[in-house]
Amino acid sequence: MTPHEAKSLFRQRLAGLYDAGELDAMMRVIMSEVMHYSPVDVALREGEQLPEFFEARLADIVRRLERHEPLQYILGTARFHGHDFKVTPATLIPRPETEQLVDLIVDRWGGCDDLRVPDLGTGSGCIAISLARALKFAQVTGVDISHEALAVARDNAAALKARVRWVEADMLEMPPMPAGSYDLVVSNPPYITLGERASMSRNVVDYEPAGALFVPDDDALRYYRALAAIARRVLVPGGMLYAEVSQYRGTEVAQLLRGAGFADVAVLNDSFGNQRFALAVQPAQ
Repeated sequence: MTPHEAKSLFRQRLAGLYDAGELDAMMRVIMSEVMHYSPVDVALREGEQLPEFFEARLADIVRRLERHEPLQYILGTARFHGHDFKVTPATLIPRPETEQLVDLIVDRWGGCDDLRVPDLGTGSGCIAISLARALKFAQVTGVDISHEALAVARDNAAALKARVRWVEADMLEMPPMPAGSYDLVVSNPPYITLGERASMSRNVVDYEPAGALFVPDDDALRYYRALAAIARRVLVPGGMLYAEVSQYRGTEVAQLLRGAGFADVAVLNDSFGNQRFALAVQPAQ
């Protein structure tokens, strides 16, 4: 099997399930992860024979993709903020939108030293680790209710040589934290209502951890109320809260944050033009 034949087979088997652009992108990832081939390598070796193991590996990948399993779980890795992160079904797959959340923080605070930052609902640790690597001498803490997710986050921190403190806790019932103990608070909490589940892709609904995705229809902002209460207590004056939000509830989250006493509340769009990020400043006490 040559790279050209592999690409043709991949397209034929999965054409009815994924669009052409998505298939090409997945094939580039497969060639990179399995063969360590760049797109240039693939082009230069288009007619060369691939090792025997590759055909069996590709067949397994195709079978699992036919069941709508996410490619990131199949390969065990996802790219985020310039680094490869281990992912498992215990963790959400990092999204490009969440990379933008990290960029917002780094762009504004990248020149500051020794920032104290908790990431609430850390999952794979992608936000916490990316901030620990990008901010100078930052003291980053990753918090998650899932023991399994934290095990993945610890592996990622070790692989990427990031210094992060990990805490197993439920952000809805956080243990007391000292007032004024953090400069920034960041979170990508669950925000999709169960009623929205029917319109979502099978590769998300059937495989990604429901507890990290969904909230009840009648309590869509439950994590934002908890997040606001935590941040109001632990942020220093002038410190900031950064949260990813549902594209349908940015205005509601902003109202909640203003009601909690935050200043300079703003909701920013992601690169797709959807409301996605809520920012708020801890006022002077």
